[in-house]
Amino acid sequence: MAASLSDPEAFAGIFERHYRGVHRYLARRLGTDLADELAAEVFAVAFAKRRRYDRSHPDARPWLLGIATHLARHHWRREERELRAYARTGRDPSAPAADEGAAGRADSRAAGPALAAALAALPREERDVLLLYAWEELAYPEIATALQIAPGTVKSRLHRARGRVRRSLAAAGELEPSRGDAE
Repeated sequence: MAASLSDPEAFAGIFERHYRGVHRYLARRLGTDLADELAAEVFAVAFAKRRRYDRSHPDARPWLLGIATHLARHHWRREERELRAYARTGRDPSAPAADEGAAGRADSRAAGPALAAALAALPREERDVLLLYAWEELAYPEIATALQIAPGTVKSRLHRARGRVRRSLAAAGELEPSRGDAE
């Protein structure tokens, strides 16, 4: 990132290293068509704001995913509508069919609508944390960096989101309720 300040062409390395992951994250959140557009916008924003990048962070991935999450927030209503449609139809419009075997597809069809409904019901802040953790496998400090929140906030939002999803899946009959879920 520092090299791109004096040599803008050096930013191409950041783009090449992280574009696929940023695009995948956005595609799962908003669909492939919008991901194509927004992934490019993430890097345009990052390039424009590269002077503000905190160089104490050795990896730009959380920062880029934070920009992606911010841009996705502008489209959160669409995401929520798609999750609710998935919950009704049982068909995930953004899931690539080639990635899973027959058993995985069957499990996904069974639990997918309930999971989509649970995700759609989460407050946006909790959904952002949960999806960065589950889909992008970011650690708590990376999520904190991406969303510009305290690591403790990440932990509490993730805890609440997991509990809400667990209770929702249990209510839908997709998961056995645990002792703590009766509260």
